[in-house]
Amino acid sequence: MEVEERNVSSGYAKPPWIFKGRQVTSYYCGALYQIHLVKASTARAFIPKEFRLVEAFGYTLGGFFLASYDDSPAGVFDELVMIAGIVWNPPTSCAWAARVLVNSNEACHHGRKEVGLPSQFARFSKKITAVPKRKRERAFGFLDTFGLGTTLSHPEDLMEVKVSEVDSAASANICNIQIRSDELETKLGKWMGPAIKMSLPSFSGNTKFNPNLLKYSCHIHCRVRPVSPAVVSKPLEDEADKNHTSQESLENERRLSVAVMLSKPIIALQFKDLTMQVEAPVVVHPSV
Repeated sequence: MEVEERNVSSGYAKPPWIFKGRQVTSYYCGALYQIHLVKASTARAFIPKEFRLVEAFGYTLGGFFLASYDDSPAGVFDELVMIAGIVWNPPTSCAWAARVLVNSNEACHHGRKEVGLPSQFARFSKKITAVPKRKRERAFGFLDTFGLGTTLSHPEDLMEVKVSEVDSAASANICNIQIRSDELETKLGKWMGPAIKMSLPSFSGNTKFNPNLLKYSCHIHCRVRPVSPAVVSKPLEDEADKNHTSQESLENERRLSVAVMLSKPIIALQFKDLTMQVEAPVVVHPSV
């Protein structure tokens, strides 16, 4: 689809806006970008009719972007971007966010009004535990038969992030994300990966806070390396969640967003020493 574009003014200080990632654990630093195979039928629920979903065999590429920022226009905050899929914008393709959860009111307001994102305020609860990783030495195999062998324990970090969306005085559990070190991270050791620069173009808008269709770019400088995909699960819904989720449309949006998170992961990338520059969005109009 050919489009014409015009600039949108911003009230979030002067663009571009700079976000820098912080270290959360020794193996998760800056951000985790995880790509999933998302059902096209799920993704289409979020995509405006003006755009065509990029799909093959009933699936598109979505996933999520989980980041912690210690330096940004809104200060320190956490962000979870649920990516519904990829839409076509000649001559390139752009991502479309199904939902953006942040624990900063300022970041939430800016995302809604200026960038046209489906931002919601959320709580991020993080817990890091050391999980023993048992490994038996072959030399003690005979003694193990009699229960006398030696088992070496190699602890590994497990970080669990619980995300709950807050709507007025109510909250709804969205998902649990478990990130752990494993053999791949152990082999990579302190190697932080190559330094790269890349641009991630995205579409946004078509919301009640910003009805325009927008396009913006995130220019990322970081060190990147592959890691094992995080494990995403849906927490059990308690009675409080059910009682407070009174609007059927809101409940359906949350359900579909969680479906994106629960889809099959195909690759996960760790961004370290993250610096992200977000450009001011522009309004896009289908050409007549």
